This record gives sequence, C-alpha cells and structure tokens, in this order.
Amino acid sequence: MKQEYDVTGMTCSSCAIHVERSVNKIPGIGEVKVNLLTNTLTIDGATQLDDAIILQAVDAAGYGATPKQVTATEKSHDPRLLVAKELQTMKKRLILSFAFAIPLMYLAMGHMFGWPLPTFFLGPEHASSLALTQLLLAGAVCYFNRHIFISGFKTLFKGAPTMDSLIALGSTAAMVYGIYALYKIGIGLGQGDMVIVTHFAMDLYFESAAMILSLVLLGKYLETKAKGRTSDAVSKLIDLSPKFATVIRDEREVQVPVEQVALGDTVVVRPGGRFPVDGTVLSGTSAVDESALTGESLPVEKLVGDVVLSASVNTTGRLVYRADRVGEDTTLAQIIALVENASASKAPISKLADRVSAVFVPIVIGIALLSTLIWFLAGQPLESALAFGIAVLVISCPCALGLATPTAIMVGTGKGAESGILIRSAEALEAVQAVSTVVLDKTGTITAGKPQVTDVVPSAKVERSKLIQLSASLEGASEHPLAQAVLALAQKEHITLLEVSDFKAIPGKGLQGTIDAALVIGGNEAFMEAQGVDISELSTQATAMAMDGKTPLYFAQDSQALGIIGVADVVKASSTAAIARLQKMGLEVVMLTGDNERTAAAIAKKVGITRVFASVLPEGKEAVVRQLQAEDKKVVMVGDGINDAPALVRADVGMAIGAGTDIAIEAADIILMRSDLQSVPTAIRLSKATLKTIKQNLFWALFYNTLGIPLAAGVFFTAFGWRLNPMFAALAMSFSSVFVVTNALRLKRFKSDKNEIKEIKEESKMKKTILIEGMTCMHCVGSVEKALSALPGVEAQVDLKSNSATVTVPANISDAQLRTAVTEAGYTVTDLKEVG
Repeated sequence: MKQEYDVTGMTCSSCAIHVERSVNKIPGIGEVKVNLLTNTLTIDGATQLDDAIILQAVDAAGYGATPKQVTATEKSHDPRLLVAKELQTMKKRLILSFAFAIPLMYLAMGHMFGWPLPTFFLGPEHASSLALTQLLLAGAVCYFNRHIFISGFKTLFKGAPTMDSLIALGSTAAMVYGIYALYKIGIGLGQGDMVIVTHFAMDLYFESAAMILSLVLLGKYLETKAKGRTSDAVSKLIDLSPKFATVIRDEREVQVPVEQVALGDTVVVRPGGRFPVDGTVLSGTSAVDESALTGESLPVEKLVGDVVLSASVNTTGRLVYRADRVGEDTTLAQIIALVENASASKAPISKLADRVSAVFVPIVIGIALLSTLIWFLAGQPLESALAFGIAVLVISCPCALGLATPTAIMVGTGKGAESGILIRSAEALEAVQAVSTVVLDKTGTITAGKPQVTDVVPSAKVERSKLIQLSASLEGASEHPLAQAVLALAQKEHITLLEVSDFKAIPGKGLQGTIDAALVIGGNEAFMEAQGVDISELSTQATAMAMDGKTPLYFAQDSQALGIIGVADVVKASSTAAIARLQKMGLEVVMLTGDNERTAAAIAKKVGITRVFASVLPEGKEAVVRQLQAEDKKVVMVGDGINDAPALVRADVGMAIGAGTDIAIEAADIILMRSDLQSVPTAIRLSKATLKTIKQNLFWALFYNTLGIPLAAGVFFTAFGWRLNPMFAALAMSFSSVFVVTNALRLKRFKSDKNEIKEIKEESKMKKTILIEGMTCMHCVGSVEKALSALPGVEAQVDLKSNSATVTVPANISDAQLRTAVTEAGYTVTDLKEVG
C-alpha cells in the first residue's frame, strides 16, 4: 500500500535523512523514501497507516507534510507548476533582499573605496547613525529570509541541525556581533573615545549577515530553476495527456473531461487527435504514432481488434475504440508513475553521501566553534576570530552532497523514458552499467516472435500465385501458427481463397482437402513421400531452408508437387546490429531458446552469437542464468516478460522487451517499450553516463567541502595569509549546489549513437556473388537488379558480360530469398557464394 506526502521545509540532504529517520521510528512502517528533489515522502508498506501518525512524525523532525491527493496525469501535479510557484515566491524575496543588501554594502564599504556618502554618515561622530542604518537594512533582509531562521533553529533545537541551521547560526552570529559593536560605538561616543568608535565602526558585520542570506537565496533560486529542468521528462509526459475525450453516449458523440471516461466507454478519436485512454479498436483503420511512448518513429497500422495506447496520436483515419484502461491504469499514467518512482529511489552509490550527510552539520558546527575559540585564544581580535567561525558555517554545503545522486538519477531516468526505456529504480540504473554478459531470449526478442513466409519456391510449370492460392486455401481451415503465416501472405498479395471440402488434419504430418475436385495436400517431407509425391526437384531448396533454420512446407495437387513455402520466425531487422553493438562494448552475448540445435545454430550464425543454449524449457532459463552467475558474470536477461519471469528475477538486471501494452511487469527491472534490441545497448550506455555524472558530482561535493572548510577555518592563514571572507564563503556555497545540478543536466544531451549503429549495420552486411543463367540483354540485367534490390537492405549490381550479380545483403536475408527473387524474375541461379 503506497502513501505519498508533500514535505515542506527541506533544504538539504540532512533534512531528508532526518525526515526518513523520524518516520522510520513508526511501528509497522514499510519502506520509507524521501526525495529532496521533489520534496516528497513515499511510504510503501503492507498496510495503510493513519495520515495523522505520519504527519506527526514529520512534524517531530521539524518539517511539515500534507497528503498528496492528485493522480499521475493531473495538471496540478505537473512539476513545472510546482517549481514555477516556488520560483515566483523566491524571486520576490530575492529582489527585496538585494534591494536592501546593496545599499547596505554601499554604506559598509563606501568609505574604503572613497565612494560619496551623505555627510551625516561621515566621521566618527556620525558612527552611530551609520551603524543604526546598517542594522535596519540588515534587519529587513533577515525578515525577508525569516524562513531560514525558523527552519534552522527549529531543527537545531530538535537535535537534527540542517543547512538552514548553519546559515541561521552564521547570520545570527554576525548580527549579534554587529549589535554588540553598535553598543560599543555608543559607549565610545559617550566616553569621547573615538579610537573605540572608529575601530567598531569599521567592523559591524551587518553587511556580512545580509549578503550571506541574499547570496544563499540567489544560489537557492538558481538551484531550484535548474532542478526544475531535471523533471522535464515527467512534464513532457503529462503534456501528452489530452484534457478531454469524445465518447459515444445515448447514441451521440459528447466531449467529457478525460477523468470521466469509464471502463467500457466507446471513445472516438479523429485524425490528429490523441488517444485519452488505452483500449481496443472497434471500427476504423488508421496509422497511429506511438513515438512519444515507445520512441518508434514510424506510425503503426491499427485495425479492428488492435490495442491503442493513451497519448499516442491518430494520424490518418477515424477510429472508434473501447476503453479498457482508464485513470491511473493507462499506459501513460503508469509510465509517469515509474519515472517518478525511479527518481525517488536511491542508488547504492549514494549511501556514502547519506552517511556523510547524517553527521555533516553537527561536525561543521563543532569545527566553527573550535576555530573561533582557537583563533581568539591565539590572539586574534573577537571580530576576526568570529569571522573564521562564520565562514566555516556558511561555506559548508551538505546540499551539494544531497543533490549529487538524485539530480543525475532524475535526468537519467527521464532521458530513458524519452527513448522508450523505463527504469524501475536507481538501483537498476546503477547495476546495468556493471554487467558483463547479456542473455537474450530468442523468440520475440531476437526474432519477431511470429512466423512469416520467407520463401516461395514453385515447381517447374507451376505459377507462384497458384501455389500460394492452393496452399493458403488449404491452410485456411487450420489454426496452426504456420498456417496463419501462409494466410497472411495470401492476404498481403490479395489472392482469393478457394473453397475446401473434406478437410483433414493429420497430427505431426500435414493437411489434406479437396479443392475444385482435386486432392490437395500439404505437410512435411515424410508426409509427401508417404503419399507418393515426387519432391526430388525441390530437395536442394528444402535442404537450404532447413539449414537456414526455416520450416519447409511441401504442397501437392493430385500427387504432383506444387512447390515449397518456407516459414520461419524471422530475425528482427535491428537485432544483428544491436548484438554487434553489445559485443563492441566488450559484452558477451548469449542466446537462450527452446528450439532444436539446428534452428538455434542457424539463428545464432545470422546474428553473430557464438554461445547458445538450445532446447531450454521456460523453467530451465532461470537455471542457465544461475549457471552464468556461477561463472562470476554479472548478467542482464532480456526477454518478452511473459514466460521469462523466473530468469528475469534471477538475473542481476532483468529487461522486458516490447512491453508497451503491459508496463507493469513486476519481474523486470527495466522495461523496453520498443520491440527493438537497440534499446539494450542504449540502456547500458545511459546507465554508464548517469553513473559517471553521479561520481563527478560526489567528487565535486566532497572535494569542495574538504578544501573549503579548512580554508574557511584558517588552516592556511598562518603559513600563507589565506583567509575567506564570510560573504565569499556564502557565494561559494551557493554555487557549489548550482554546479552539481547543472552538471546533472548535461545528461539531457545524451543521445543514442546513430553513427555507431549505422557503422555496425554496414559491418554486419555480407557480400555475395550470384551466377545467373538466361540473361541476354540489358533489359534482363534491369529485371534481375530490380528483383534483388526489392529485398529489404539489399544492394545489387548485375553484370551481363559475366552473367553474375554482386549483392551486399544484411544478415537477415537468406540465400533462399536471393534465389527466389532471381527465379521469380524468370532466370536460373547456377551458383551462389559469399565473397571473402
């Protein structure tokens, strides 16, 4: 049971840790996550706890909280609106702060630079009016930033000091010393001691207090502005949700708010419109752009019975569909929830920062007190010793430590969502960059997962269309997956089916039926031989198909061979290049399949995989992953998320591919919305880039504090005369946080390496020579060239003089397909070989 709350008053990682610790003390509490970036508290437990108990625990830590009431796609939850509201308030405070701090700086520093000042501020005799004016100006700045004092001292008194506590202590120390100096000026004027008056008039420290607060506010403003950009991905996803939907009620179309669409409603989407909810097409045909969800640039054709996803765009025809998933159950809402949950999670690498942050503020307060005391005892004037202590308080930056990991995680997971890569947690994002072995399930991952006709080889004197017509008519009465592939080919080529009578299916052998008073049979080689059909002229092609991992289906009419149709679960166009990318990254790629050794070897050879586990049952896949892990390998398992669940859970990282309509697969750590293996190397590269950014941020945060605190404490003062003015310390602290957030934002420039993909695709192509008989003129050359070039990804050059064709072919085009293309053009292939 998940409960979410908005938390107010958090400013640094120490705040988040204190809230987390306080809530964790509640008996029976589940997993507690506090997100400093979004200022949210998430509790995931077995039972729902009373909100009052949670709010009381947050209050005990010194912060405020309110239950989150909005759903993932509501505009009021848009991070940009929350950030804009916060920035508007901060901007007002910032303008007012500097409106008073700048004149204060002019008064405090003007005499040092010879700037003109009113006469009633000049000379020791007017020191009290100068000091009083500075107090009023500094007091106004303190009032505008009173939230820092309220939050800082509240958490300090509760024994859980934060960054606000450091700023509040530093500013208060400066103000208290300034008031002390003001009294000393008054005493000096009363006693006529102008030496004392001049001394304290030069070191009032009101300007330090005001500028510390103003510069911290400036840093927070810039930091919030930058942090707002880290949630751009969620904002863009929210923008995809239409506000209204057109539904059919009482036999007429009406527009209703998208929240009012109910399960089973009939929804209408016209060309150019977005789908408000998920559903199934009832009528109409169209091409639908799903790129916003899956990253796939080409529109997908949708027919009656097909599933449509919320936020995708209808490009051509009018579609009427049934609402199957609404509200928080839609694909878009679940994607937003996944991205937000991943952003709120913690990566293992952040544990160091958490441990440091937990004790950081108390240690800094101790160092500040110690440095003030040591320098005072060493003979430094009180104001000088105090300056060292204040500088330590304001230069220390737990914020940079706290933001180092979550900013990079949020940008990284958001960038993944833009590419159709949904990452469940920061732990998964960190883990995937360390994998050494990628295990790929064959069916539906490397291959399309649906049998397709790859070759049509008619016997001599049999027309290709006749072979397809008779075979499809016979297969039309069967429900076998291979039969569906033959029917799909007939439908694609608009071939009319004939009526079949006396249909009979012989298990393990084939089919038979009567068409136009003739007996038509189809099946395997053994069935043909048993029926007395001579298939010797087709044996060479059939053997080539079988060696290529395809299933040859023989057909005959009245004991005369009609030809062979080759059917196979074809390799996806992008699989070979994706596997080559993974291997180029130094990863071992392993294939898992339930197919026999010969089919598995043929597919593996096509895509360039050398290690194969064949004849593996679904329950045996988990054992294979375990075996690889026993070899001391970090394993990522990529499967379709259905029968691969045990293996996905067992692997160090589980990736479910092509899960666009079921993103709630619990077994997977990463969900790839596109049925494209290219997403796997992209996800690994994104993980590496994110972790690199996290390491850079943590290094900067630790290096900055390790160097800055000793400098502020005066460690280098005796030897080199180096000391840090508290105002410059505040400026440095403010911009250290801005640096961390800005560095994380560089991840927004992450792109999949298209040049590398193109280069690998070219490398994975093969060059072959085909010797052709029957070409007599340039028209023949043109016919052969056209037939070969029509095959996807094939480049052909035909030479009449040598009666040959030189072709460059991708790995998923077989020799049988090349032979068929030439044969269908009216010519004979005498030889086909690969060019070394």
